Amino acid sequence: MESSILETRHASWPDEDACADTARAIAEAGHHALRDAFIELHGPLGAGKTTFARHLLHGLGVGGAIKSPTYSLMEPYQAGTAAGGFDIAHFDFYRFDDPEEWEDAGFREVFANPGLKLVEWPEKAAGLLPACDLRVSITPRDGSDARAARFDALSATGRELLP
Repeated sequence: MESSILETRHASWPDEDACADTARAIAEAGHHALRDAFIELHGPLGAGKTTFARHLLHGLGVGGAIKSPTYSLMEPYQAGTAAGGFDIAHFDFYRFDDPEEWEDAGFREVFANPGLKLVEWPEKAAGLLPACDLRVSITPRDGSDARAARFDALSATGRELLP
């Protein structure tokens, strides 16, 4: 079931620094709403989904390297104490061949618990994921580092997270 879009914002990122600025702004302004939010990250391979997630997590005080969960399917993190110290789960479902793999991996339990859920390639678990709060769609532009980003709020929480 598709949720209705409550509000949409657009961003143009000429480079990764602009992506980082947007992610940090969301982390700073919305860290209270992020403590139990679900954000979908959409875009083709190489669009910058993991890059955006990395900058968001660093903005929430997660230290160290943020790696792509492509092979592990999920990487757990903890927000820094200044952001509230909540749990974070960063998923990547790119390798799923069937949405049922989400269920088989035991992710229903993770989604039932509090904490931020960031999901790359959510369409690979279509029909099984709960409704997201914020949908981020990233589109590469002109074969350069430039990106267009669209932020769709699908809940009141998602509205709080809009950049």
